[in-house]
Amino acid sequence: MKFVLDTTAITDSELREREHFESICESANEILNLIAVASVKLNVECYIPYPSVYNELIGFLKRNNCSEEILIKLDTWLIKKTPNRYEIKIPAIILYEYVISVRQKMNKSRRLAEDFIWESSAVTMSSNDVKAEIGNLISKFRDRYRTTVRQGIIDSPSDLDVLLLAKELNAGVVSSDVGIKSWSERFGLRFIEAAKFPKILREMIRRSEYYEHR
Repeated sequence: MKFVLDTTAITDSELREREHFESICESANEILNLIAVASVKLNVECYIPYPSVYNELIGFLKRNNCSEEILIKLDTWLIKKTPNRYEIKIPAIILYEYVISVRQKMNKSRRLAEDFIWESSAVTMSSNDVKAEIGNLISKFRDRYRTTVRQGIIDSPSDLDVLLLAKELNAGVVSSDVGIKSWSERFGLRFIEAAKFPKILREMIRRSEYYEHR
């Protein structure tokens, strides 16, 4: 069985909450331990797109002061592979749907910007503290814009690498990213929520041990 991991497969906050991990480092260590056991006992293969997602994850763990031991486990048990971007075939309908989704996002973001321009005009005419009010509007606009434009879309090369590598290997995708989930379905790929991945690995390991002792 093969899985392709996104950065969130290791770093997801919901995963830490469900598993009662106190830190990203504890989360990473436990997941990598489970992957190690599943690899040895069940020949499970966990891949990470290289260098895009790999560098992203390594940088994240280093910024959180995770130990060298955890980084070594990552290098040992996650298979680094660059997707073969020249050979992977994707149906034209997927590209067609992607263009439509981007156009829809652009239209929504334009309308959002127009709304905030009108709101800022009203503020400048009625507020005594224009600078503070405009600052609040900019902050609100950034949050709304991020949600409007980025949610449910593939917006980075690393996200696309996850999908391409999973397509190449016929592997499951492990992530908590909404865009990756949405486009995994379009690609016809199995999708596993990052928060559920440790429980899935434990169940697989437990079942293998059960049959070993029968």
